[in-house]
Order: sequence, then C-alpha cells, then structure tokens
Amino acid sequence: MTQATPLRPSASSPLDSLVPLLFVALWSTGFIGAKLGLPYVEPLTFLALRFAIVIVLMLAVVAVAHAPWPPSGRAWLHIGVSGLLVHGVYLGGVFMAIGRGLPSGITALVVGLQPLLTALVAGALLGEKVRPAQWAGLALGFTGVALVVAGKVATVPAGALLGMLLPAVVALLGITAGTLYQKRFCPSFDLRTGSVIQYLPCAVAMAAVAYATESMAISWTGEFVFALGWLVLVLSLGAVSLLNLLIRRGGAVNVASLFYLTPPTTALIAWAMFGETLSGWALAGMALAAAGVWLARQTK
Repeated sequence: MTQATPLRPSASSPLDSLVPLLFVALWSTGFIGAKLGLPYVEPLTFLALRFAIVIVLMLAVVAVAHAPWPPSGRAWLHIGVSGLLVHGVYLGGVFMAIGRGLPSGITALVVGLQPLLTALVAGALLGEKVRPAQWAGLALGFTGVALVVAGKVATVPAGALLGMLLPAVVALLGITAGTLYQKRFCPSFDLRTGSVIQYLPCAVAMAAVAYATESMAISWTGEFVFALGWLVLVLSLGAVSLLNLLIRRGGAVNVASLFYLTPPTTALIAWAMFGETLSGWALAGMALAAAGVWLARQTK
C-alpha cells in the first residue's frame, strides 16, 4: 500500500495572503465559543472533552488518508511538547481565566502581549532579527489592542482581578513558548497525524487535572453542544491547522503579530452576537492594531 506523503505548503499563490486573515477570523471565535460553553461545564472538563473528540476525528482522517506518522521518537516528542504548550497550557489558561469571570476582551489583551514577548526572545532562540520597523509595528499594534479593550477593564472588581489574570498570564507564556518551540524543533509535520500527537498529551493532562479538581459535570444544552462543536471543528481542526501552516511558512514574529488582530476581531464578533458596544476609541484601536500588524509583517 502506498503511503501518503506529508502535507507541504504549495507554491505561493494569491490565496496565500488570505490564510492569515482566515486564521485571525477563526481563532478570534474561540473566545466567543468559550463564553458560550463555560456556563454549562467547568473549564478543564470542557477542554478534555474537546481534545478527546478532536483526537477521534483526526484518527479517522488519518486512517482514511493513510497519513504518515513521524519517523522517529524524537519527532513525536517535539510535536507532543509543542502541542501541550500551544493547546494545553494556552487554552487551559484562557478557559480558566474566562471561567473565573475575566472578560474575553481582557483575556485577549493579556494574550495579545505574545508578539512583543516573542520578539524579545526570537533573536536568541531562533536567530531572527527584529527590524526597527517591526518593533514599531509591534508597539503600534499593542497600543491599538489596548484601546479596543480599555473600556472593559473597569468592569472587573479590583480585588478579584489578580486571580482572574493569573491564568491568562499562564496562557500567554504557553502560546509564546509553544510557538517558539514548534518553530525551532518541529516546524514541518503532517497536519493530520501531527494533530493527533499534539492533542493526545493535552487530553490526558486536562482529564487528569479535571478529575482531581473539578466535578466533571456537564449540562448538555443546545448552546453547549453548539459551542463544543464549533470549538472542535472550527478552532481545533480549522484554525489550528492554519496556525501550523503559518508557523511552517513564516518567521515567529510575523506569525505572532497576527494575534494583535484577535481582540479587535473578537470585539466585532461580540458586538454582532451580543450587542456589546464599540466606542470611538475601540474603533480607532482596531485601525491601529491592523496598521501595526501590517508594519510588523513587512519582510523588507
């Protein structure tokens, strides 16, 4: 039986420019999905169930496509570690922060520090040189993100803010470390088998911690089922596959800068779905964030 070849990026085409935009649009819905689903299940139980379903679906895809597995144990290890950081630590922190009451916009702002944090360490770890124009773009982008969510900070009780922020900071460290780790040690792998390897340690870790710390009770409402299905299909399969492609094709700073567009996009979705208001400052912040990302992604 002939074994399928690994998925590789195709030659550059006009459609390639749409991949970052599609990634941002899909990734931003993750905060909304968490907000919809978390009233009916505790955070880590939610993630354990989500990861388990993704693994089952991807194993079916692998079986049908005869997708190749990594050739060495070292490759398995690197892919698994990157997945544990990008999915387990990052999503665990995000879901716990939102579950504790931190508004999704503020959660996105904390995670939005990733481009700056990535730029600070990308040179030492990956040998990437961050040009002055990119630094300017990163600073401009973060300023824009801050303007988008500034009005939401006042809604959080000061006494509870630290406890809510801590998981978000852990999420920030996880997504930053995971992106850099994957770029350095396993930038290219088959997206089908790689997804299974990435999600497997996450599912085990989330289930173990959830069993020890949560009731693992689930209210199977229509809204929860919709949120779970959306996060599995659109986020874990769609957006994450696009993220892996972007990491494979681009520099760490270029990829990380896209996360500046997540809070503005999330705010737009929340405005459309939940009627949340958008101030003039927020709209100006969206424009600044977009300009900052454009500047940070310039390669010359």
